[in-house]
Amino acid sequence: MSSDTPTRRLFLLGLLALGGCGFVPVYGDNNNLRGRIGFDTRETVAGFRLRERLEQRLGVADAPAYVLRAEITDRRRSLAITTSGDNTRFNVVGSVAWVLTHATTGTVVAEGRHETFTSYSATGSTTATQAAETDATARLSVALADMIVSRLLLLAPDLPE
Repeated sequence: MSSDTPTRRLFLLGLLALGGCGFVPVYGDNNNLRGRIGFDTRETVAGFRLRERLEQRLGVADAPAYVLRAEITDRRRSLAITTSGDNTRFNVVGSVAWVLTHATTGTVVAEGRHETFTSYSATGSTTATQAAETDATARLSVALADMIVSRLLLLAPDLPE
């Protein structure tokens, strides 16, 4: 029991030190980007899903201080081929290039490029395969949007007003 006491004390002192230094969780709802970014994406299903996720994470801006333009691309790649030559599994590889600009001046504030992939199975019926592909594309857009948000939240303290 006596060996637990120093550990608890150090833990509590550590929490007090973090609170005293102005530590703020980066993923909280009180970040300084919430509701300040307008989103410009392509009018495609992937672009819609990307914008939808960005708005979920960063809010919808009435009068945006920044504009984020994002260009998403994806491609299919077969992974598993049976001995009869049928493809049974596909990767959807996607990338997004984005630019964050100041809404009034048009100055580029930040930019980046991210890439990831999702997979789906093509072993069911045609309808099931199409549904799996649509779902994989939606998951890809969400993953890419989350990568953008993570990068923006790290840059947020250094962004100009």
